[in-house]
Amino acid sequence: AKVVITADGGYRKGAANALKPAVDEALKGEQNVKKVLVVKRTGQDVGWNASRDVWWHEIVERQSPEHQAQAFDSEHGLFILYTSGTTAKPKGIYHTTGGYLTQAAFTHRNVFDLKPEKDIYWCTADVGWVTGHSYIVYGPMINGATQVMYEGTPDSPTKGRMFEIIEKYGVTILYTAPTLIRTWMKWGDEYPKASNLSSLRLLGSVGEPINPEAWMWYREIIGGNRCPIVDTWWQTETGAIMISPLPGVTATKPGSAMGTLPGISAQVVDDNAKPVGNGGGGYLVLDKPWPSMLRGIWGEPERYKETYWSRYQGLYFAGDGAKLDDDGAIWLLGRVDDVMNVSGHRISTTEVESALVSHPAVAEAAVVGA
Repeated sequence: AKVVITADGGYRKGAANALKPAVDEALKGEQNVKKVLVVKRTGQDVGWNASRDVWWHEIVERQSPEHQAQAFDSEHGLFILYTSGTTAKPKGIYHTTGGYLTQAAFTHRNVFDLKPEKDIYWCTADVGWVTGHSYIVYGPMINGATQVMYEGTPDSPTKGRMFEIIEKYGVTILYTAPTLIRTWMKWGDEYPKASNLSSLRLLGSVGEPINPEAWMWYREIIGGNRCPIVDTWWQTETGAIMISPLPGVTATKPGSAMGTLPGISAQVVDDNAKPVGNGGGGYLVLDKPWPSMLRGIWGEPERYKETYWSRYQGLYFAGDGAKLDDDGAIWLLGRVDDVMNVSGHRISTTEVESALVSHPAVAEAAVVGA
């Protein structure tokens, strides 16, 4: 890397938090980085290296508003995004330009039924995660979407903050995570009911399987029993949504991501890579290439092959358990590390958690296999 872009700080719960010191610490002894562009967000005092640091506003205001586009190969590197590495050291997932941008744009427009001329879109993800990359930065901007971007927490200054934003800006499409939905449930219906959410016309879920109870609450309380829900499955590695209902096309089931999008091919297989068929459970695999697939783990080609391609010859191993119901709809069960074998039956911790939170006295549950 030659340039690092950062900010003096950011706001969280009304307080300014410093960001640049972390960059300064990371760059100690670093010789390749020549410049650090600093966005003045909070106005707080920052340490300054006059030979390296440049204020963003000073450099940008001197630039021409128009630039000649440059052509690059479709496989030109676009970004490296490190996964959280909960089970091992983080993996630098490498994405390239043409295929990733194509699928990010296609899925954003079609999964969310985007009407750029009139929709107000809001994805609540952290922009540093892959959901933020694909569905705050690249997809919406390619599609010319008008969108809300939010800095802060959902409970500051009040627990109704996000619902107030929906009303204030007339948000029509909301894309958020089951964890936040269950948090809203725990806080109580009075917070969403205090705001006018009638502008909403479509709801999305991302990040983990959504339990049916949260799905129903999301539809009834946030969506007013009128908004379709698109429960989306994908990964940092896939780059874009792979499995999801299509609004106005797919009849949905609470808790199911339903089926693959056009052009995507997935199967649920057993330990021997045999498709399980309707009513069976096993491992989710992808058996055909897709445009936004990762091109590797940065600097670790052998780890790339071992992680995703060694378990089943010619199949991408997603690391997630899944089952097909009698109609062939796909139900995600979470990471295979979280699937237990009980008397020969594969039981997901997600399924047990869902059963627990179905009780009105339980707002959140975590199940760990012993």
